[in-house]
Amino acid sequence: MKFSIIIPLYNRPQEIDELLASLTLQTHKNFEVLVIEDGSTERADSIVNQYSDRLDIRYFFKENTRQGFTRNFGFERARGEWFVVFDSDCIIPKHYLESVLSFLNEHPTIDAYGGPDAASPEFSRIQKAISYSMTSPFTTGGIRGGKRNLGTYHPRSFNMGISRRAWEITQGYRISVKGEDVEFSIRILDHGLKTALIADAYVYHKRRTSFGQFRSQVEFFGRARLNIRKFYPGELKPIHWMPSLFLAYILACLIGCVLLPSHIAALCALPFALWSAAIVGHATLTNRSLAIGLLAWWAGFCQLSAYGWGLFHEYLQVVILNRRNPTIGEVKEVPLPTRDQRP
Repeated sequence: MKFSIIIPLYNRPQEIDELLASLTLQTHKNFEVLVIEDGSTERADSIVNQYSDRLDIRYFFKENTRQGFTRNFGFERARGEWFVVFDSDCIIPKHYLESVLSFLNEHPTIDAYGGPDAASPEFSRIQKAISYSMTSPFTTGGIRGGKRNLGTYHPRSFNMGISRRAWEITQGYRISVKGEDVEFSIRILDHGLKTALIADAYVYHKRRTSFGQFRSQVEFFGRARLNIRKFYPGELKPIHWMPSLFLAYILACLIGCVLLPSHIAALCALPFALWSAAIVGHATLTNRSLAIGLLAWWAGFCQLSAYGWGLFHEYLQVVILNRRNPTIGEVKEVPLPTRDQRP
């Protein structure tokens, strides 16, 4: 089986160098790489050319259309039986494609998959703390790094694969940015196709290297959830509001410290203290480092509060105040599933 690895790139030449270097070490060799430069001002063509003797690689430069449509550009030019999408800030373990191939051979009815993200031993403490937060049962419920889910899993585009058949049926991403991967995954399932989480197909996802960058990214995730609601109203569920409730609870505690008697304010803050102890303790044991445990507490706080604010602010602007959303991105006409196709 041949894989086509598709990597959208925008002004990150250093990241693509590390990603391509990791791909040269793959134990499964039957794959090609398509690097699509999405209107970058810092081009990476010279770096990509350095790998032409070690990888079956092609480089494309096009005008900026954002990541969803850039992946479609790659799908249209891919030659493999399966298309694999990575974010440029990922490093791929050498067994990755071999693990995917083994899983797909055992589960031939699967048409799309996703894999977890993990922290490389070489990551900084902040990166390890952020990685923990994004896979922790005390923040996301372990959704990104959890157990195998066969049939109904929603793959995410930092680490995702689809069959050529799935591409031909769905015609790829419908929106260019802001929740484009979740919309795509939902539509794959609506077409009656099966998805899975492949636990062994993890990547080392660097994400952001500072908490400020991480907060901005997660706030965007919160805003993107409302964008998905435009296409699938039922996908904005009560659990997605938990970070907003977390943020409201924190604000209430701060107000309580000023207005309430100290013993009542302390009682109100008890759930936060228990959550803090749980996340510090679990992160410390997981990473065998108290420093990472403390940083993970701040990462978790940033994640929940930023996502909660992003979702609330977007809901206020778009739904309550009925203001136009300028960051929704472009929308592409795609074949939608018929009633008979929906599971």
